[in-house]
Amino acid sequence: MHLIFDTDIGTDVDDALALAVLLGSDEITIDLITTVYGDTRLRAQLASRLISISGTAKSIPVAAGLAETRSKKPVWWPGHEGALHTNLDHENIDTTPGVDAIAQHIQDGARTILAVGPLANIAALLDRYPREAAQLDRIVIMGGDFSTERVPEHNILSDITAAQRVAASELPLVIGGLDLTTQIALDHHHVDRISNAGPLGGALRDEIAQWWTFHGHEWNNPHDPILAAYLLEPRLFTTELGRLEVSDDGRTWFTPDHTGSVTRLVDLDRRAVAELIVERIQQAGAPADNAAAIT
Repeated sequence: MHLIFDTDIGTDVDDALALAVLLGSDEITIDLITTVYGDTRLRAQLASRLISISGTAKSIPVAAGLAETRSKKPVWWPGHEGALHTNLDHENIDTTPGVDAIAQHIQDGARTILAVGPLANIAALLDRYPREAAQLDRIVIMGGDFSTERVPEHNILSDITAAQRVAASELPLVIGGLDLTTQIALDHHHVDRISNAGPLGGALRDEIAQWWTFHGHEWNNPHDPILAAYLLEPRLFTTELGRLEVSDDGRTWFTPDHTGSVTRLVDLDRRAVAELIVERIQQAGAPADNAAAIT
């Protein structure tokens, strides 16, 4: 599977965890990573650093995407991104603007986008490159909340205008919201296993600790890695087909419809998905010649 990973890495730790899951999965070729929301150059340099300290020896282009939201909403919790790493400005990133890079890689054969941040880059792709966007097999999104509470979820709320554009596109979308991703929590047991995965595991451990301190409890929901897990093992998920709407207050609404173009992830095998996430992160952190031995 040839994949483009669009991320606001550097805010919540789950973007970094999702990247590690992808890096540890030989079934996936990451053709491009693009960053979105705020200091996208710094976010791109952070992604480049995590790739470089992984055990995968993969060379992946990383391009900075759109910094501003379509809705003009200010960036949430800025200023701490990459603070746990030194000399990030030494990391080389692709000079092609992120949205242009996405279009180029679609032309070259990438057919899936995993979007785990606000959707400004994806909305811009739809407007600037409709022909390339129409070639996509699917856009997989972490966003929304389809529970009865319908909490305005961060990725959607951060750029409601962009989310509404994507929801109205009629392209094949796959979406998993808080009602799905809060079913799994990573705790000290999981983090101990992750932290042993070489330099990457140590970096992720420190990022997790920073998030736990900010959030005020010693566990976290692996929102974004769960969508990466879906790409790897869709059989572990229950889905339904329908249509997606995003209201002006950032709430998401899903209407079941067998003629719709949106697949909602409804449920999952909690134990198996959590284990898959940890195992693939371990694979990503292990040296390439030892990765097969990780269990």
